[in-house]
Amino acid sequence: MLTITDRQFAQGPSGMGRRDFLRIGSLCGLSLPGLLTNLSQAATGRDVYKKKSVVFLFLQGGPPQVETFDPKFDVPANIRSCTGEVRTNLPGVWFGGTFPQMAKRADRMAVVRSFATNDASHNHIPILTGRHPSGAAMGALCARGTGTLHPRTGIPMNTVIIPEAVQPDLKLGQPTSTFGLPRIEAQVAGAGTIGSLYKGFVRNGNPEQLGNFNLKLPRDRFVDRYQLLGELDGLKRSLDRTGEVDEISQVERQAYDLLLRGVADAFDLSKEDPKTIARYDTSHLFDMRDYHEGGKYFLFNGKKRLVDQLRWSNLLGKEMLLARRLCETGCGFVTVVDSSWDFHGNGANNPGTIVGMDTRGAQVAHAVSAFLDDLQERGMSDDVLLVITGEMGRSPVKKNKDAGTDHHGALTPLLLAGGGLKMGQVIGRSDKTGHRPASTPYTPENLLATILHTMFDAGELRVTPELLPPVLSKILLEGKPIKELF
Repeated sequence: MLTITDRQFAQGPSGMGRRDFLRIGSLCGLSLPGLLTNLSQAATGRDVYKKKSVVFLFLQGGPPQVETFDPKFDVPANIRSCTGEVRTNLPGVWFGGTFPQMAKRADRMAVVRSFATNDASHNHIPILTGRHPSGAAMGALCARGTGTLHPRTGIPMNTVIIPEAVQPDLKLGQPTSTFGLPRIEAQVAGAGTIGSLYKGFVRNGNPEQLGNFNLKLPRDRFVDRYQLLGELDGLKRSLDRTGEVDEISQVERQAYDLLLRGVADAFDLSKEDPKTIARYDTSHLFDMRDYHEGGKYFLFNGKKRLVDQLRWSNLLGKEMLLARRLCETGCGFVTVVDSSWDFHGNGANNPGTIVGMDTRGAQVAHAVSAFLDDLQERGMSDDVLLVITGEMGRSPVKKNKDAGTDHHGALTPLLLAGGGLKMGQVIGRSDKTGHRPASTPYTPENLLATILHTMFDAGELRVTPELLPPVLSKILLEGKPIKELF
């Protein structure tokens, strides 16, 4: 929280108490010493940071590979896509029937059809961490190399977007623990053993959360940089005498910089052109209230059963717009969580494939297409790598109600776009029925190496390996990215 009030400022150093100043430390979960030391720790890392961003669209629950980017032909009806197929603008390449907009832009994408997490449970850790031994999500690992705050804009370098980020008054229900917000905060934003300093900032809709970034003192009171530094300098001397804070001189400058930067503006969609918002908007595709408690699709045989729809929203378009805004402001890694792609169709917690793809699939197609077009028009396509995947795929055989399918770890959808990588291609292939890879398999370890090679200069690192901490340099120097992308 960055709160300095007129009263405190007028009173001078004696009026700015230690408790008030320490509020700075709650920004993004940082401790006061960590507010700036994270930047000094990553100072050398910036020498190899390519100034690129990653947007990781996490289709939480297990998106079906046959229905998304690997439809099958000449197979039994219970394996073929129940939503049909659509030809892309790449010769001989087809997508699932709910992706016509993305099919027209396939030349700007790369689909990996031999990718698998090899975990058929709702275990988010393999795909989120790339099975890194630290247990840290990829966003946290990248922040370890870039620093947790952008040095110019003050934006959190590892941010997690959920529906509440774009509609703060949204009140979603409580699904099973697999898809609940606590698990998102613990795993998607998790930093494992590399330290809580690098955890993702989860924009959760709390109005005070972004207020913590705002400057509560009129900007004209800060025209003279040294006036603020003088105030903080007095606090430094006071704290030095008590030994409560070390090296406060670094923190004081970082605090001043953040106060003037207006980080909260990056999270404010009202700053966007209404035409751009309308272009992204997915709220017209379905009424999310129909799938929430009390909605017309919430009941099963008169009972409240489909509880994992409670975190469904039709706000993905605006979430992707927010992701673009954060990338523009310098955020290095944005994870967008889209719940819940668990299409069992068994009458328990989840709907089947038809309902799922007509809602979740159609929304992804619209939101991603708007995102890619927006990046292209802004000249940002090579600066942002979009990754779309889930923690697993789904069994190709549809055996449950509403064409429902079950967990399947041997093949997982993976689509990438931009980032300056080689697009307009299909990498690898699956077997005839979409059960497993039929060519060189790729795994989350390869995806992590790909992301790190996109964000950091491995060539520079080979000359000077100490430019990044060992937790990252080892992957960049020894890991195996998806070679067809480079």
